[in-house]
Amino acid sequence: MFVGFPVADFRTTNFRTTKGAIKLHVGLNHDGYLPEFVSVTEGKCADVTAGRKIQFPKGSIVVMDKGYNEYPWYKQLNDKGITFVTRLKKNAQYRVVKRHAVLNNKGVGSDQTIELIGMQAAKKCPIRLRRIAYRDTTKGKYYVFLTNNFKLSAKSVAGLYKARCQLELFFKWIKQNPKIKSFIGTSKNAVMTQIWVAMCIYLIVAFLKLQSKASKSMQQILRVLHFNLFEKRDLMALLRGDSINHRRYNPNQFLLLLKLTGQQ
Repeated sequence: MFVGFPVADFRTTNFRTTKGAIKLHVGLNHDGYLPEFVSVTEGKCADVTAGRKIQFPKGSIVVMDKGYNEYPWYKQLNDKGITFVTRLKKNAQYRVVKRHAVLNNKGVGSDQTIELIGMQAAKKCPIRLRRIAYRDTTKGKYYVFLTNNFKLSAKSVAGLYKARCQLELFFKWIKQNPKIKSFIGTSKNAVMTQIWVAMCIYLIVAFLKLQSKASKSMQQILRVLHFNLFEKRDLMALLRGDSINHRRYNPNQFLLLLKLTGQQ
């Protein structure tokens, strides 16, 4: 799954004299929520333009928001054996070919097979699609999903789109923890370098979490590393919390470390 997101503004001679913008496009693997595809483009680059350049393996399920809504691309993904799940545009014109039985207690209002009937839409995407109306009872929101997958249950399709929130959490982590909301340099190269460093930090911390089997969050692990950056210790033991030596910290430092890493 992937999404395009404007990371920050920066000054560069290729943009306006006051500010510019870039976008970080990420393909996040549902298994472990780790980035598999990453590209950085200028802010004016459309999300779907970057999305088309990603070569998804056959059999992939691509979950995306309406920023990637483009009918010819839906047809291309379908021809390559790739499933997509997105939201149907409000002004989309279609006709219902078949109605499927639904369980209303699952939040699914309707499950239909449709064909696009707009002059351009029907020409660009002449395949049958699946329209699913779903109400999230926890948030009280109503969604209409569009997919080319007819095998998954309607509830599973809704669950896949709900999992897309992991992308927002990913970008939140990238912005807050490596402090990517502000940039050290203002040239394009400096900004690009800082973004790639942040991505490397994320992958390293994720790898350490996996290897140590620690119950700590990635944010807690990063804080442990900050506090012990110049200490020579067994890293895995440190992350598990069984190598903290009280005598190496004064009482206030040790209590702060425990609090920041969630051990108190």
